[in-house]
Amino acid sequence: MPRDATPADFAAILALNEAFVAVLSPLDGERLARLHAQAELHRVIEQDGRVAAFLLAFREGADYDSPNYRWFAQRQARFLYVDRIVVAGDAQARGAGSRLYRDVYARASRDGVPLITCEFDIEPPNPASARFHARLGFREVGRQQLDHGSKTVSLQALDVVAGNTPPGKIGAG
Repeated sequence: MPRDATPADFAAILALNEAFVAVLSPLDGERLARLHAQAELHRVIEQDGRVAAFLLAFREGADYDSPNYRWFAQRQARFLYVDRIVVAGDAQARGAGSRLYRDVYARASRDGVPLITCEFDIEPPNPASARFHARLGFREVGRQQLDHGSKTVSLQALDVVAGNTPPGKIGAG
């Protein structure tokens, strides 16, 4: 089951982020500590005594310099932005990502937040993330180019209705 991340988890979180940095933004200890302090949700899942997955999510109004977060902040009054979700290679396709997103959906529903937002790379492509988010019911609401045009992201949103069961695999075990 997911639990709140603590500073004791940071080394494992940084290692996971580094393992998938090709489809994420880089992260160091200082930046992780700043993000952790601002996060609405910073959750981890342990498997066999180690952190096997993590998720960082922010509400509107955070002091966060991510161009993707800022894209949503310019267009949405209330949202819960999933900045990154990472599942270790040997833990993928076992429900960890869906369990983390259930936490996000539950928080958004509880707090009356109408949208869960995120993005994933489409250039260079990240087909696993595209399939995962499509199964959860996310839809594209925009695109933007980053890193002087070398990267394009698909900006995604999922409508949240307070009290409803999460859509797609978010609600599945």
